[in-house]
Amino acid sequence: ENQTPKTSKTFEVARTWRFKKGSGMPISIPVIEMVEIGAGGGSIATVDSMRQIRVGPHSAGSEPGPACYGRGGESPTVTDADLILGRLDADEFAGGAMKLNAPASDRAMHADIASKLDTDIATAAYGLSEVVDENMSNAARMHAVENGKELSEFTMIAFGGAAPIHAARLCEKLGMANLLIPPGAGVGSAIGFLRAPFGFESVRSAYSRLSRFDADAINRTISELVAEATSFVRSGAPDADPNLECTAYMRYVGQGWEVPITIDVRDYADVDGALFRALFDAQYEHFFGRVIDGLDVEIVSWSLRATSKVTPPARISTVGKAGDATVRGTREIFDVQEGRFQQASVVSRHDMKPGDWVAGPAVITERETSTIITASREVVMQADGCLLVRAKQAA
Repeated sequence: ENQTPKTSKTFEVARTWRFKKGSGMPISIPVIEMVEIGAGGGSIATVDSMRQIRVGPHSAGSEPGPACYGRGGESPTVTDADLILGRLDADEFAGGAMKLNAPASDRAMHADIASKLDTDIATAAYGLSEVVDENMSNAARMHAVENGKELSEFTMIAFGGAAPIHAARLCEKLGMANLLIPPGAGVGSAIGFLRAPFGFESVRSAYSRLSRFDADAINRTISELVAEATSFVRSGAPDADPNLECTAYMRYVGQGWEVPITIDVRDYADVDGALFRALFDAQYEHFFGRVIDGLDVEIVSWSLRATSKVTPPARISTVGKAGDATVRGTREIFDVQEGRFQQASVVSRHDMKPGDWVAGPAVITERETSTIITASREVVMQADGCLLVRAKQAA
């Protein structure tokens, strides 16, 4: 049975344990550090015994989905709260392909939240939304503290169906002045998958000690890894001249954990054992502060990653305010900082040109999502199609 550590943080190297007949062997798997912060639009809200609103972990999913989908869901969700607070347009959801049932959201919010807290539906929806946003902002604060970072120095980038709806409020909570909403944010994961480089990683166990450095064996291992990885990449991208990145997993003899060492893809000679030792010492000292004298070093395994080349994006300059965005109408949205419903300008993202701007409260609409501009923010369209949402005082 495969078991992975249950933790809110995925570290640089995760360890999977495979158990068979009472014996276990650790397998080191390199992964990208990722911290998941968020709540799905289908997350269900309840009131606990302390009369506090709790959101999740149960979800309505897409079937039956939130109550407003009209597919049989009866529990209040984050999407229902956003609809009640005016952040979603019931008639233009998904570009008008799907109509939302606002009375169903009201009934669900009243039955499970408002009636139990002796409050009105709008206040219950506001409370639900604030719980979600506070959970996300607390997780972001904790991650920043763990890494010694000051969030106010960063720019938030929001993508996903509901992220642009909540991102401006998160910036208010976290003291962040700038927020970017890239084009196609509502389907950002799909765009990222399609634009990601085509790649393959070949992994192989090939044990050797640096005290008995065998250049021929190492060159043979690297050559086999290159052939395997590049053949796979060229099967999907025939014209690709792939980038190659080779990693040797090394440790002091007897240790139970390896240090990944990036090495050049080339032929080595027997005298290059000293080079491998120097690379290991430098990386080990970087991780742990000092090296251990007198111990031999061993190479446990190898990996080689081949990826198709991607042209790096060009840097662009920030575009300032040049003209007023075209306002298609207004609608009431609930602004949490102001604590009341306000008339918000409704602007179609497709109508905006570089330099077009509008002050909050506003709603920037597009087919896949909507961007909520709170009363403390303003938004300016950039040359690359990104929306730059920034604090009015900072602007």
